[in-house]
Amino acid sequence: MFRKISIIGCGLIGSSILRATQEKKLATKISVYDKSNKVLEYLKKNFTADICSNVSETTKDADLTIISAPLSSYKEILLSIKPNLKEESILTDTGSAKKEVNKIVNNLGLKNIAWIASHPIAGTEYSGPAAGFSSLFKNRWCILSADNKVAKDKLEILEKFWSKLGSKVKVMSFEDHDYVLS
Repeated sequence: MFRKISIIGCGLIGSSILRATQEKKLATKISVYDKSNKVLEYLKKNFTADICSNVSETTKDADLTIISAPLSSYKEILLSIKPNLKEESILTDTGSAKKEVNKIVNNLGLKNIAWIASHPIAGTEYSGPAAGFSSLFKNRWCILSADNKVAKDKLEILEKFWSKLGSKVKVMSFEDHDYVLS
């Protein structure tokens, strides 16, 4: 489905995406990053993905970049990865709030990048990479939000990705998402 996927943040959600993506063979190459050395060590021991120690290197040549980190770290992450985002790639996230994140992304002036916010409505009471599992998204909703300027084919590709992870996908505006879910 993708030549390369980049996952930034490998707690419960990020590591579950990693597991499901590997299991379903949705990418030829997967690069992952987490700011925690403990998480990086866990990833190195348990996955065959390209484990990166530098966040900006993680996104180099990625067709899909997924930010699965705390919302408070988005601006720092986005500023770090901006120079390496591949033209015509898809940038998404897994956070629960969209309107403010959308403002941050738009203020960065990313050109030729399809920003499509994702909110997988999934999780457990556990956290960290060891808590992740490949079927976390099965029969769970994933809400996508995008500006009208995002190419329809990019939105369809991301919908297909989440569907392949097992999610039921719904598209909402940023405002509707935050009104209903935040």
